[in-house]
Amino acid sequence: MPVRLAVIGGSGILDLTSMRDAAATAIATPYGAPSADVRVGSIGDVGVAFLPRHGVSHAIPPHRINHRANLWALKELGVRRILGTSSVGSLKKEIRPGILAVPDDYLCLWDLPTFHDDKVVHVTPQLDADMRTAILAVLKKARVPIRARAVYAQTRGPRLETKAEIRLLRDYADVVGMTMASEATLAAEIGIAYASVCTVDNYAHGISAKPLTYEGIAKTQRGNAKILGRLLEPMLRSLGKE
Repeated sequence: MPVRLAVIGGSGILDLTSMRDAAATAIATPYGAPSADVRVGSIGDVGVAFLPRHGVSHAIPPHRINHRANLWALKELGVRRILGTSSVGSLKKEIRPGILAVPDDYLCLWDLPTFHDDKVVHVTPQLDADMRTAILAVLKKARVPIRARAVYAQTRGPRLETKAEIRLLRDYADVVGMTMASEATLAAEIGIAYASVCTVDNYAHGISAKPLTYEGIAKTQRGNAKILGRLLEPMLRSLGKE
């Protein structure tokens, strides 16, 4: 079965348990090793690949992820569409933890990886509109709280952002994370459609009066990941029809 669709799983999404006949595939790339072997299987009649962004034990910090190897490995499999899942912080009081956000744009004031280190190539980065439409239709049918449009701001990590950085970003973006802009930009460079679903797991530093801790984020993240995990299969079935 051709593999045209892939999931890059973020924090809390370490596998696709609904895949049938899944097998791990080691893929060598010109950019080194991806975060893990790619698991390839099927959901219904859709061939699907799964790659855990932070590795199988979630041991790779965001600033050490080999995004170029990850994207290239999926390209080698013939993937044409990538659904990325991410954990994010909210930059707006009205975007409460527990919401699923589907970004429609992004910004990054820090360095982004590229496949074009040795020549001038200008691509127009974007999040795929058709994929977003299909994803939102599934989420609306499931009646989960969603943010249908959001600007994602990417910071470098692994540290959380300062209050001053959040004050800057909140005027231009809605959620903040550390990985999606890198994946979306590289996908655009190699002609793969890309969209993302983000679990809002906390208010960013300074947005809420409650102190921000990694332990608090992780606790909320685990619950939100379970909700998103149940929705991945219907999303992939829908995306596989396109």
